[in-house]
Order: sequence, then structure tokens, then C-alpha cells
Amino acid sequence: MTAKPITSLAHLRALAAQYPTISSAAAEIAGLRAVLGLPKGVVHVVSDVHGEYAKLRHVINNASGALRPLVEKMLGGKLSDEEQHALLAVIYYPREVMKKMRTAKPAVLAEPALRLKWVLSTLRLQFTLVKQLAAGYRRTHVHELLPVEFAELFEELWDEATGGPAIHRKAFVETMLRAMSPFDRDLAAVRAASRLVRNLSQAEIIVAGDLGDRGPRIDRVIDILMQQPNVSILWGNHDVIWMGSCLGHDACIASVVRFSARYRRAAQLEEGYGVLTTPIERLVRDVYTDDPATRFVPKGDGIREVIMVARMQKAMAIIEQKAIGQLINRHPEWKLEHRNLLHRIDHKAGTVEIDGKVHKLLDTFLPTIDPKDPYAYSKEEKLCMDRIRQSFTSSAKLWEHMSWVCKRGGMWTMRDDALIFHACVPVDDKGTPVSLTVEGKSYSGRELCDVLGSVVRRAFRKGAEALDSDADWLWYLWAGDRSPLFGKDKMTTFEGYFVEDEKAKKERKNPYFEMIHDAEFTRSIGRLFGAGDDVLIVNGHVPVKVEKGEKPVKRGGNAVTIDGAFSEAYGDRGYSLILAPERIALAEHHKFESVEKVIEAGADIVPTVSTIREYKKPRTVGDTEEGREIAGRVKDLEALVDAMREGTILEKA
Repeated sequence: MTAKPITSLAHLRALAAQYPTISSAAAEIAGLRAVLGLPKGVVHVVSDVHGEYAKLRHVINNASGALRPLVEKMLGGKLSDEEQHALLAVIYYPREVMKKMRTAKPAVLAEPALRLKWVLSTLRLQFTLVKQLAAGYRRTHVHELLPVEFAELFEELWDEATGGPAIHRKAFVETMLRAMSPFDRDLAAVRAASRLVRNLSQAEIIVAGDLGDRGPRIDRVIDILMQQPNVSILWGNHDVIWMGSCLGHDACIASVVRFSARYRRAAQLEEGYGVLTTPIERLVRDVYTDDPATRFVPKGDGIREVIMVARMQKAMAIIEQKAIGQLINRHPEWKLEHRNLLHRIDHKAGTVEIDGKVHKLLDTFLPTIDPKDPYAYSKEEKLCMDRIRQSFTSSAKLWEHMSWVCKRGGMWTMRDDALIFHACVPVDDKGTPVSLTVEGKSYSGRELCDVLGSVVRRAFRKGAEALDSDADWLWYLWAGDRSPLFGKDKMTTFEGYFVEDEKAKKERKNPYFEMIHDAEFTRSIGRLFGAGDDVLIVNGHVPVKVEKGEKPVKRGGNAVTIDGAFSEAYGDRGYSLILAPERIALAEHHKFESVEKVIEAGADIVPTVSTIREYKKPRTVGDTEEGREIAGRVKDLEALVDAMREGTILEKA
């Protein structure tokens, strides 16, 4: 007979500090067992945000389009269409609505009676929604979401919505709000209730990588995510170069700054993180003054002159190639020497040799490249990089943001049947996971993802003061040919700027991206991560080209790509994957107009929602990973009760 596993006494004593009596432990057991029968929380998965903070904010605020139909269902018979739009605007953007109301006619917020009527009406409508949304949660969880200063008011409104208190209790609420009004706390209560509705509408938000680049502000994207109660990040290759930049890694810094110049996104560096770009301007004036830089014309609009930004982009592109060359030379185990191209330039002939073929250079003005030592910084470049590196590593906000991304992030995760990661599991042409040597040992598949995740976390524990080869792996994750976050044979940045031949610019996708159309291959990848045959693989990274007939759901039916061109630079669409109790659905978004349009005209992103997988029986918390964790906690608590009954651990009254 197999002995029953015994929870360690040390663990039980630690648990007893939280549950000191049999009664308290038994009460928690009862509550947890009840939670297992509740509907599972709704998880929203988005990917490849690329700095589009305004659109992300709206998709979060409208719960990927789910709040509008909820309002129609719960309040459609009570409110007109115009009134529903007004309520949704308050839920999405309460502060902006109130700002507009202060100057509107009639002056509702300036007249006490009208103000109280509006606040009361709005709060009661909000709590009609809270009642419905809170039904899927344990009360203790909902209480945790209540702001302390409004806890009593919100408890009263919740009671009112769920059954209706006596008349004097309604008067109690009105009196509280009148007393709050002189301090504007009544309006703060409406804002807090809007936040409560939004927070209850989604149990978790998962971002499957690429928070920044191309779009305007990665800093504001992260600010928005940090305000949400439950967020998980799966690192994308664009994220890791920002993380490496935070640590002062030259190749990552050069890539980030070059991208910011290419898309004219200096504001995220200068305003967002206080990173100086003036050292690059100094480098341009000293070295590239007369350079037309026609191959480096930036995209988009901005304050700086186009020619200055073009030259800045070129200056950083050259520095980037040098930093990458130094990096590749430090890591012969990566087998990327063929990607070092600066020493293959024939300056007299104006050509470069790439993979055995000679190409004419489209730009031959390369004043900082010394043919005898092509990967060394010039004196001016070194001065520039020293100042920029110091600026990156001195930014407190950048460190706060990237540390949060590191702590909340990882290489992969599982939710229900969904295995989620940013890009791919690198495989060969036969579908076998390819190996990569990390610290002298070969890894592939899940083990490769796990060891690279450990290296990233270790690099952050060391920080910028102890920058070493661990940080080099952040760049490899960005562009290495066996990186699970990149999934291509090479990154042809140099070719894109300097070579005309389209074949030389071609970046070949890893075979994974074609093989996930095969259901059995997808299941085999799932097994590497401990998933069953019902696995649904979810990745971003590669935009779905709808205009070319591509579809997010692969032909085998058990893989889906959710990079739907969220960024305006890619198409301004995007997807949310919704893991709900009754189904897994895909919401296809469209262009976001503006907050003003939402408030003034009721504009919204009303996604097209399609069902990927439907469950015969709605899934409960007990069917999920969270449920398995709760079941384990119940066993621990039951062991604690047994220990207290036997006197192994004494109760503390």
C-alpha cells in the first residue's frame, strides 16, 4: 500500500500563522471548495501592442468589447441607446467625461441637486453591472477590489443592487454622497466604480509580447498595464531589447534607439524615460553633417527635421552593427559569425559580400568604419554611447518598468487548454526541436525556454552594475536564429539599409510557423510543455495578413496566431483571445478613433467575435490550473486541521 503524502510540519506551522484555529482553517476550506464550483474567470490575451497605448487602454476598458453587450442585456429595457452610450463612456473614461461635463450645458456638476441625481443614478447603474459580474467571484476577492475610502458606500450600493435595502438605507447612501460632494469625492466614487466594473469584467490580462517599438509610447503601455489588478507578460523579442537597454547593454541600446529614430518615437525615450538623444545629434553634427542619408528617411511625423532624424538613424544603425559584431565575437557558440558584415565591406569598390555573393552598397558614406578594425567605435561614437548608456541606466522609471516586466513575465504559460508564448518553439525541417548551447549545455523545446528565462531573471538580479554575458542573451533572444522569441534565420537590418537585392533581405521563418497548420505537430509541441491532446497553441509575433487571405486559426484547428496588426504601423486591427467559461473566442478589433469620439458620438471598438472552441459544459475554477492550486491548498489545510486535532500543532485562540 502506498503511503499518503504528508505535508511537512514546517509548512503546516507556517500555514498555522494565517489560520491559527481549527475553525479558521475549516472556514477557509469551505470557502475554497465553494470557489472550485464557480465559473472560471475570463482571461483576455492580447499580443504585439507595439506602443499603441490609447488603443490598448480602450481594449482593456471595454473588456475586448464585452461590456457593451452586458450593458445592453442588463439595462437595455431601462436605458435608451443614447443613455447606454453615455454610461459606457463613463465606465471607459470617467475622468474625461467629467471634465467635459464641467463645461457642458446644463451645468450638471455645478448644481448640487442635478449633481447628486447624476451621481446616484450612475452609481446605481454601475452596481447593476457589478452585481452581475461579481457573481463569478468569491466575495473576499470582490472586497479586495473595493477601494478603502469607498468600501462602506460600495457595500451599501452592492446590497441595494442585490436585493434592495430599506428606504432609510437608501437615504443613508444619499447622505454619504452629499457629504462627499464638497470634496469632489462623490465624483471620485463614480470613477472608482467604473474601475471596479472594468476590473471585474476580466480576471486576468495576458500580453503575449512586444509591448513597444513602432507605436508611440511603450512607457504608457506599461503604465496602463501596471494599473490593472492581474496582468501576466510573455516576453517578446522587442521587450527583451528594452530590458537589455535598461541594463546598459550596447547592442540592445543601439537597437532601441535606432527603432525610435526610424519611427520618430523619441518622445518615449525623452519624455517617458528621461533618456537623452542629444548625444546622437552631437555625433551627427560632428560626423554626418553633409550626409543625405536617403536610405534612412524616417516614418511618421515629428518635431525634428527629417534630415536630422535620418542621420541619427544612420548613426545608430552603424553603431548597432558594431555592437552586434563585438557581441557575436564574444560568443562563438552562437555560430553567427556569418552575420558580421562590416569586415566584408570593400570600401574602394563600394561593395559588401553576404553569404558568398557580392552586392553593391546603396550608401557608401561610412566615415566611422575603420577597415582595419571595423567593429571598434570611433572616438565620437564612443563618447555618444558612453553618454546614452549612462542615460539609460540612470532612468529610475525605465528600471521600474523593466523590472516589472521581468517579474511579471516569462517565456511561456498555460491557461486552461491554451499554451501561450510570443513566437515559436524552434524546430528543424522535420519538426524536431533544435538545440542551443547555453552555458556549455545543450537545450531544446521547453527546456530551452526555461533556461533562457532563468538567464534573463539572473541578469536582472545582477543589474547594470554587474553587466556580463547573461545580458548578452537578451540580444540573442531579440535576433538569434534559434531564439524562441524571434523564429527566423536572420535579422537583415544591414541588408535593408544598404543592399538592393530582395533575396538578400529575405528573413526565412522557422519551419514551426508552417508546421502549426498540422494538428499532430501542434499536439507534439504541446506535450513538450505538459499539455494534453486538447491543447490550443497561441502565439503572436507574426502579423496575420488578412488582406492576403491569411486566417488567425490554423488549418489543423488547434493553433491560433493573435498578432492581428494591433499597431497602426502594421494595419491598426488586432485580436484578443478570450478564454471564457463556455468557450474560447477570438475578438477581431478595428481602428480606434479617439477618446473624444467615444464620449461625443458613442464610438467604440465593437469586435467581430468568433468561437474557436465551445465547451459542452461551462468550465469552472476547478477545471483550471488555478483550481488545481486551490485543491492543493485545501489538502494542506486539511492536513493542518488533522495536526491541530492530534496536538502536533497547537491552536492559538
